[in-house]
Amino acid sequence: MSTIDRARALIASAQDLWSDDARIHHELVQCGERLDEPLRIALAGSLKAGKSTLLNALVGQDIAPTDATECTRVVTWYRRGVTPTVTATYDGDRTTEIPVLRPDGRLTFDFGKLTAERVDRLDVTWPARTLRTTTIIDTPGTASLSRDVSALTVDMLTPEDGESGADAVVYLLRTLTGTDTSFLARIGESIGRDSGPLGVVGVVSRADEIGAGRMDAMMSAKDVAARFAGELERTGLCQAVVPVAGLLALGARTLREVEYRALVKLAAVSPDDLVVAMLSVDRFVAPTTELPVEPALRAALLDRFGLFGIRLAITLIRFGTPDSPTLASELVERSGLNELRDVIDVQFGQRADQLKSHTALIALGRILARSDSREASEIRHTADRMLADVHGFAELRLLGRLRTGAIHLPEHHLDELTRVVGGYGIEPSLRLGLAPDDPAEKVRSTALDAVRTWRARATHPLLDRPTALACSAAARSAEGVLADLSG
Repeated sequence: MSTIDRARALIASAQDLWSDDARIHHELVQCGERLDEPLRIALAGSLKAGKSTLLNALVGQDIAPTDATECTRVVTWYRRGVTPTVTATYDGDRTTEIPVLRPDGRLTFDFGKLTAERVDRLDVTWPARTLRTTTIIDTPGTASLSRDVSALTVDMLTPEDGESGADAVVYLLRTLTGTDTSFLARIGESIGRDSGPLGVVGVVSRADEIGAGRMDAMMSAKDVAARFAGELERTGLCQAVVPVAGLLALGARTLREVEYRALVKLAAVSPDDLVVAMLSVDRFVAPTTELPVEPALRAALLDRFGLFGIRLAITLIRFGTPDSPTLASELVERSGLNELRDVIDVQFGQRADQLKSHTALIALGRILARSDSREASEIRHTADRMLADVHGFAELRLLGRLRTGAIHLPEHHLDELTRVVGGYGIEPSLRLGLAPDDPAEKVRSTALDAVRTWRARATHPLLDRPTALACSAAARSAEGVLADLSG
């Protein structure tokens, strides 16, 4: 029986036992329904870190307001829907629909007489393909851990009652502060309990601004991401850290033909003249600056792509990018968005059932913690055993420990161990370093060799206990590949 089926069966048994308690039974039903919903990924981070812009880039549409209005101070859930609708839950249990407006072309949600202090959450449904498999939760900035707007984010990501929060977190960083590490520690404690985080990825956001919009800005951002990753590795708080230029990614994914034609005109300008014209934002948009693009359109390009994005697009066009779709693809690649999506797929998407099961089992334990009956105690103990024993959970925890330096193996063995336990993907070929079309017999023999290798390493007399346990986990992962082949 799969992990998610075992979790579903345990929750169903609890529902049967508490069928006479309306409140607990309702919470248990919601807990079970959670297993059939899309994976929940929360975007968190400090104020003005670019969460809403990154959300729009991931979805490929303007569905989240990016201006600092009332709606950016409220936890907002984005789900798949037939038509765009926004519903506010306020004053405890009251709801109302919120109009979606686009003044001056900018998306916003009109709260009317409501204020953010009265609104508990927003639920947005939108016909976006990405939302078929993922519910994205946009959270207010975590400027502090006091009971202010940031407390809404804390409460959602670290629930204390039976409510299921996020299954995984993408945490945006501009600098790495004590507030960030403290908040990440709280997230990790909630998601992974005392065994460490099961799903946290860090993003160096607005990465193009690190290099002040220069052409080498993303290289600078990669260096910063590597430094952040190194610092976070020592804590095990993140499973990866990647730099992303969210504004560029969004502009590229929604590139318009009129913008492409304007960029082509700018690319035809003498390089020396263009360098002078782009010395500053004010100079670039000034009516007195002679360029073959109207000042209003230049300002729109700046708003949509930033100086870095404009410079990069012009460079790509000069090097022969033939049309707008090709340019859009190249800009998305250079924005870092594709790398982030790959990381999210490997760390979260491919393990969606495990992450949802983990969240549901923890929620189940919280719900039944309010009962002191023998049945509640037995079910909680079963849930705790599943959280401790399910190998998929162990793999995710091990991937976190691998980044802390706590596992002492040669570098090439560490890379091999990361691959076997699913750090590069959970398909058998990826775990074993084989081609996807290799014959089953080769996959079987390679998996068997991996089992023998990691069992032998686990019994080496000079290994410390954490490293020996990591080797044992790798052997079990290889055994899982063999079991799947036999099944």
